[in-house]
Amino acid sequence: MHGLGNDFVVIDAISQNINLTSDQVRFLADRHFGVGCDQLLLVEKTELADVDFKYRIFNSDGGEVEQCGNGARCFARFVRQKGLTNKNSIRVETQNGIIELLIDSDENVTVDMGLPDFTPASLPMLTSELDCSVANKYSLTLSAEKIEFGAVSVGNPHAVLLVDDISTAPVEKIGPLLESHTVFPNRVNVGFMQIINQHKIRLRVFERGVSETMACGSGACAAVLVAQQWGLVDDTVQVELPGGMLTIKHQADGNVFLKGDAVLVFDGKITI
Repeated sequence: MHGLGNDFVVIDAISQNINLTSDQVRFLADRHFGVGCDQLLLVEKTELADVDFKYRIFNSDGGEVEQCGNGARCFARFVRQKGLTNKNSIRVETQNGIIELLIDSDENVTVDMGLPDFTPASLPMLTSELDCSVANKYSLTLSAEKIEFGAVSVGNPHAVLLVDDISTAPVEKIGPLLESHTVFPNRVNVGFMQIINQHKIRLRVFERGVSETMACGSGACAAVLVAQQWGLVDDTVQVELPGGMLTIKHQADGNVFLKGDAVLVFDGKITI
C-alpha cells in the first residue's frame, strides 16, 4: 500500500501467527530481494477495552517505531478492505498511545494524531549542546554550518528546518547528520520546510531509519506545528510533499488531524 508514495508492506497478524525478526523485516523491506517498502505495518489484536486493533510499525532498517501518519491511513483502509471491521471510526493502539482513524464516504482517511508535545524530553532531545534564544527555535553547528530548527513530538520525534526552496535543500547532507546527532539519543525525523503562504507549505522529510521518503504524515503535522509556533501559517494547511498533498488541521483543543488518501497496490504471499 502507499500514502502519497510513502509505501508499506501491511500484514494481517490477526488471522495468522506472525513473529518477525529484525532480519526478516529488513528482507521484506528490501526493494531488490524482498517486497520493498519504507515501513512494515502489523495489524494485531489488542487487549485494551474500547480499542479495535493494535498497530505496530517497523522501519526498513528493522527497528520498531512509535507512529506513522501515512501508515495509519493505510492501516484503516487495509482493515476495512480485508473485512476485519466495517466501522467508519476505528480506535487503534500504538506504541505511543491510542489514535482514532476516521473514514469518510469517499474512503479518504483522517487520522486524529492527538496532542503534540514540544517538551525536549518527549522526543527525547538533550538541550545542553543547543542554543535557544527564541521559543522552539534551536541552533546547532553541523559540519561547520550553523542550522536552526524547531522540534516536536507527534507520537514520534521531529526536527523541522525552514528553507528557501525544498528543491535545493541539503536533505542528503543535513538529514543524516541531524537524524543521528547525539542531542537525539533515539534519533529524529528531519523535515525541510518551505513556506508558500499562510495556508500552504512544501516539505521534504528525511525519515529516521529510512532516509528520504516520498511523503511523511507525521512529518507534515510536525512542520505545520513548528510553522504555527513561528507565526508563519494558520491552523489549516495544505502540505505539498514529493508524493502529493496532505491536509493538516490543528484544532482549538490542541489535537492535530491529518487527511489524505491511501492506496492498495497489490496483495501477495511470501515465504520467509
